[in-house]
Amino acid sequence: MNQDDLKKSVAQAAVDYILPKLENDTLLGIGTGSTANFFIDLLGEHKAKFDGAVASSEASAERLRKLGIPVYELNAVDQLAFYIDGADESNAGLQLIKGGGAALTREKIVTACAGEFICIADESKWVEILGAFPLPVEVIPMARSLVARELVKLGGDPVHRAGCITDNGGEILDVHGLQIQDPVGLESAINQIPGVITNGLFALRSADVLLLATDSGVKTLYPAR
Repeated sequence: MNQDDLKKSVAQAAVDYILPKLENDTLLGIGTGSTANFFIDLLGEHKAKFDGAVASSEASAERLRKLGIPVYELNAVDQLAFYIDGADESNAGLQLIKGGGAALTREKIVTACAGEFICIADESKWVEILGAFPLPVEVIPMARSLVARELVKLGGDPVHRAGCITDNGGEILDVHGLQIQDPVGLESAINQIPGVITNGLFALRSADVLLLATDSGVKTLYPAR
C-alpha cells in the first residue's frame, strides 16, 4: 500500500468508528490536512446522520460546505462530540506534533471543545520520541525574531516558514533538532514566550485514541500509561 492508500484506509476506519455513535444533533470537529481531507470526503456520504461540523481551517470548512455539510462557528456551539484530525508525529502516549499544515492554533482550540479526540495517521507518523518532524510554533509577526532567540535557548533550531501566513494572521517557525523527552513541559514552556500564539505539541491535551494505518490493517491504539 502506498501512503495515500494508508490514509484512505484510516479515514474509513474513523468513519466506521464514529458512525454508530452519531445522532441527529451530533456536532463534529474536523481537522486539516491530507488525511483529514480523505475523512471529509467519506463523511459526505453520511451527512444526514449528524447535525454539522466545526472546522479547524478555512480550507476544511470549504471542503465540508461543498459536500453539503453545515459548518458552524465555534462560538455558536457548546460541545463537540468528536474531533477527528491527523498528526505529523505520535508517541506511545498519543502525545502529538501537529501543524505541518499551519492550522495548529485552530486545531488546538477545536480539540479543547471535543469530548473525544480521534487521531488518524499512517504508520510513518509513529515515533518513540517526538521531534524528528520540526515543531511548528505560530507567532505574532512582530515577535518572530524574539521568539526564535528564545527557542534557541530551549535547544531548538527555528526556521521561518517563508510565505506562510496562517488563518489567524500569524507566522510559523519550524523548530528543528529537538528530541522531546518532556512534551508537556516543553509545550508549556514555549507557550510562555511572549509573542507565541501556540505551538504544535498536543501533549497537555493528547489524543484519546489513535487509528494507525499499517500494511497489515488499521490498529486502534490508546495512550500508554
